[in-house]
Amino acid sequence: MSKSPFLQSVESFMRTRRYSRRTISTYMHWMKYFILFNNKQHPSELGDMDIERFLTFLAVERNVSASTQKIALNAIVFLKTKFLKQKVGHLGAFAKSRRQRKLPVVLTKTEMTSLLAQTSGTAKLMMSLLYGSGLRRMELLRLRVKDVDFDFCQVQVWNGKGQKHRLTTMAEELKEPLRWQIERVKNILEDDKKNVDYSGVWLPDALARKYQKARFQLGWHYLFPASKTSIDPESNKLRRHHYDESALNKQIKQAAALAGIEKQVSSHTLRHSFATHLLQSGADIRTVQQQLGHADVKTTEIYTHVLKQGAQGVRSPLSNL
Repeated sequence: MSKSPFLQSVESFMRTRRYSRRTISTYMHWMKYFILFNNKQHPSELGDMDIERFLTFLAVERNVSASTQKIALNAIVFLKTKFLKQKVGHLGAFAKSRRQRKLPVVLTKTEMTSLLAQTSGTAKLMMSLLYGSGLRRMELLRLRVKDVDFDFCQVQVWNGKGQKHRLTTMAEELKEPLRWQIERVKNILEDDKKNVDYSGVWLPDALARKYQKARFQLGWHYLFPASKTSIDPESNKLRRHHYDESALNKQIKQAAALAGIEKQVSSHTLRHSFATHLLQSGADIRTVQQQLGHADVKTTEIYTHVLKQGAQGVRSPLSNL
């Protein structure tokens, strides 16, 4: 089913308010599902009971996780309150998802060393930052040159998950590779500027108005740029986007295969490994929480479960035979 004029207007509404493409795609999925679930009835005619019935369906019939159910709720509340300007009451009369969250996949330090040994150049640097700084995939790809702080050996993350900013550590060993990468970006920028059609890097509207020359400055360009320039679909201008996330995913999986790692390895596995290894080395859980950018320490506490050997850390009597 193609997007209805109504859903197209919602998408345009989100785009003009600079929601990320990922958020727009996710919210549009759940809004569309909500409308179809209610036999294509217009959302303005649907009330709190309809929302609760849909959320119950997701938990009971679809067996979605609690986090997925929460995302669906957020999408519908956005649709009702932000776009339709309608009030939503206290939504409590729906079945909460009981599907337990899976324990994160974590690599051992030996596996991590082996994984990185299978890569080189930009790919190795990106994976090293995912692991060494605990970054989410899109946080890494959206880094600008100016976000690397060599003096304090840290990385600045702007508008991470939940639109939050934070600082996270940067390994000393990455200083030289990062300087090399920035020099590479500088050369790419100089070549791009020779093209009269090049309109500079994308910037949020407010920043673009405040710093009108910034889109051509090195500091604002992506630390990991795309291999080619492309037309920005929103402005119809020639720009250079950041590195493709699907390409990074493939490189991580290829490296894991070459390293003989049989675990399901993704970019988030490297972030999980960062948190677990920090705790193993004696870091305080609150520090790890801040490094990861978790709003609630309970989210971070899942890594303490990974560290426990056996049930609740109890040594099996078989091991003493």
